[in-house]
Parts: sequence; structure tokens; C-alpha cells
Amino acid sequence: MKNRLHVAAVAALLAGLAGDTRAQVGAPFIHDPSTIAECDGKYYTFGTGEGGLWSADGWTWQGGAVRPGRGAAPDVLKIGGRYLVAYSATGGGLGGSHRGEVLTMWNSTLDPASPDFRYTEPVVVASSLDDEDCDAIDAGLLLDPTTGRLWLSYGTYFGFIRLVELDPATGRRVPGNEPVNIAIDCEATDLVYRDGWYYLFGTHGTCCDGPNSTYNIVVGRSRSVTGPYLDKVGRDMLQGGGRMVIAANNLKTGPGHFGRFVVEDGVEKMSFHYESDFRQGGRSVLAIRPLLWRDGWPVAGEEFREGTYEIESERRGYALELAVDFVRMERDIEPFWTKPSWPLKDVRPQTLAEVEPGWPAGEVRVRMSDYMFRPNQKWTVTAAGKGGYLGGPYYKIAIEGTDRCLTATAQGDVVARPEFAGGDDQLWRIDQLTDGTYRIMPRRAPGTDRPLALVSLGDSTPGLAPFDFDSDNAKWNFRQQ
Repeated sequence: MKNRLHVAAVAALLAGLAGDTRAQVGAPFIHDPSTIAECDGKYYTFGTGEGGLWSADGWTWQGGAVRPGRGAAPDVLKIGGRYLVAYSATGGGLGGSHRGEVLTMWNSTLDPASPDFRYTEPVVVASSLDDEDCDAIDAGLLLDPTTGRLWLSYGTYFGFIRLVELDPATGRRVPGNEPVNIAIDCEATDLVYRDGWYYLFGTHGTCCDGPNSTYNIVVGRSRSVTGPYLDKVGRDMLQGGGRMVIAANNLKTGPGHFGRFVVEDGVEKMSFHYESDFRQGGRSVLAIRPLLWRDGWPVAGEEFREGTYEIESERRGYALELAVDFVRMERDIEPFWTKPSWPLKDVRPQTLAEVEPGWPAGEVRVRMSDYMFRPNQKWTVTAAGKGGYLGGPYYKIAIEGTDRCLTATAQGDVVARPEFAGGDDQLWRIDQLTDGTYRIMPRRAPGTDRPLALVSLGDSTPGLAPFDFDSDNAKWNFRQQ
């Protein structure tokens, strides 16, 4: 009972956090999730114990993924047309024992409903004994894109993190390959290669204690897959180094078990679990956040929140606005060249009620201009309740206080229509990009199956075009109002 939260206190705290969002929706309850894998248009992740989660869109998750063998902390990796799954049997220093095994097995599909769904018999690729200074647990897989070699990291904070090489054709240990020690004081490792660097992500802290879990994710990098892995200030992860990637935040504690998912150039996601989500009964839940890169280091992106924003083009800094006539404000002030002769008072900002009666009743063009916090420049972004994509829901974007919704057209333009009909042309995907800016895309633009993004066609003209990460025209910022 001592670990139970006071219900009234938590309810009051949650009530004060308007605009916050959950990690995922549905039933995203999992511990030690694998890197997310995509198979035939669906997403899968496996956890400790048997099975895992799957999602048709990457936002709403449910149980039903199948992984035999039970055990702990699996990982999954697609190699060619097959999926390699690695998982651990026992280990983890539990009950004072360091004895454990890491096993691998294959499947041609992750969909249990497929007639081709059939796992191969697991084979042992790493092991540890009771008196060893390493636990064979918490598998992490990397297929090196530069060499085609396959690597497995494993271990916990009870000893060393070790690295062994596997055969990418069989999933078995390369004969004669000896483990290499690459880190200490962490567990649940994962390896990533990017731009000439190997990154070792590890989970630091304590787990399995709900809201008291101190899990956090740290990282080091190396030019060689075998290390040394150093953090940003030069500390070796073999000496306990590691730069923080993400810790507890937004009423969720204990982030651990990092996985990377590259959606496309400039759009990356990081998956992990929170040991305790205060909004979901303190349960361990799957989380997906944008993965950013700054000066060659990974950074956890923002969990996008509903709210009212200025939507600003990265290209020039102009704001998206409803194309209506500029309405002058009352100017009851003294000339600037004179000293004030009466007490100063606040100038009240222009309100929607003062200007909306003069706006056209129907569809209105959208343009860009310098921001002046006028009503036609403030956009309220809310989850539409119409499904989602990997890591987020589709959003409705409307002028604050109205139902005038941003809408994609068949002509490649964007307009504001007077009502929200809930169609694909009014459902917007918002992805934080690896540089911290945002991509805004309609679920589907009318008349085409091509994915199009909101772009700046010029200083004042927004439109729709294929996304190009190398162009600032396709990048936006959200400024909270």
C-alpha cells in the first residue's frame, strides 16, 4: 500500500495539465519492448513474457503479437525478407543468479494470421554462468549497413555489457567469435549506426518499481562497433559514462529499452517503455517519440501537445493565416515624441468577436504574413479522434474559437473551410523532424495518392508538394500562444 498514489491528489494534478497527451492509446501495456518492426502495413513490438503488441496505424495498440519462448527483453530485426527475433531466458541477476542465455529464431512474417507464420527452433547465441561478471539478457541487434555484419549486444548493470557477432544468414553466433566488453552500469542496450558513428544506447537506473523506477536512457558513440563508446564529455561507457537522452517527464517515469525506427529521410522515431504512466494506472506503457539529431548526438523530440499556436514557416519566419482584410485597432495613445501626460494602461489585443463578422462566411484562402498575434493567425490544434500514424494521432487545425479548418484541395492549395467534416483533407499529420522543425501533411490530398506536405511556395503562398527534408520550404514551427 505504501506505493499507492493518493487518487485525489493525482486527479488534481492531471486536471492542471490541459494539452498533455498520452504516450499511445488503446492498450499499450508492455514491459521491455523490442524495437518496433513493420510487417505488411502493421507495426509490432515484443516484450518480456510471451507475446507483445501490434497496431494497424502506429497510434492505437493492442495485444496479440506472438513470440514463443517467453523469457525477457526481446529485440526484432528485419533482414532481407525475414524477421530475426532475439530474446533472453532467465538472467538479470534475479535471485542472485547470473545464469542466462540469449536465443535467436526466425519468422517470415510477424502476422499470426498469415499461413506463413512459423518460428524456427531457437538457438543459443550467448550465455552466462552464476559466477560470471555479465548477465546474458536484454538483447540488442544491429545489422551494420556499411559491412553487412550482424552484431548482438547484451548484459545488465550487474556486470558488463558485451558484444558478439552473429551470422546474418543463420542468426547463429559466428564460430570462434569472443565477446567484447563495451559498457558497464546500464542494461537494455541497443546499437545504431548513423553518419560514420556507432551509437550505444543503454538504460541506466533501476526498474520494476512502478513510479519509483529511476530508469533513464543514455548514449555513447564510437567510430568502431567494438568501441570505445564515449559520451559528449569524453567519458567511456566502460567507466560508467553516458549522455542523457531521456529521463522521466510529463507524469511518466522510467524510460528504458530504446529502439530506433527510420520512417524516411529526416523523419525518425524512438520507441521505449515508461515504467510508470501516472495517467494509465501507473502501468508500464509503450512510448514513441520523435528522434532528433543535434551536432551528431541523439535527442528525444517533443511529445506534441494540443493547444493554440502560431504556425511559422522555417523558410522566412512568416506565419500561416486566414486571408482576410486587416482590421485596424483603436489607437488611443499619445504621439511617440512626447512624454506621457497620463497614466499608462494596457492595450487590449484584438478579439475574434471584433473581426469575425467581417470575414467571408464560406471557404477562405490561406496565406502567410508577418505575425501580429491577430485572431486570423492563431490556430488551435486538437486530436481529431480519427486514427493516427506511428507515434501520433491525426489532428484538426482550426482558427482559434471557430470551426474554420485547414483543408487540402485537389489544386494543391490549402484553404480554411467553415466546418470540420472529418475527411482525409482535414486530418493532419504532424511529425517533428530530426532537426527539431515540423512536417505537416494531410492524411490524403484530394485527387492523388501521393503523400504531400504543407510547403511554402513563396514568401506568402502556402501549398502542397512532395516532402523534401533538404528544403526549408517544407519545414514549420509551432509557437505556443
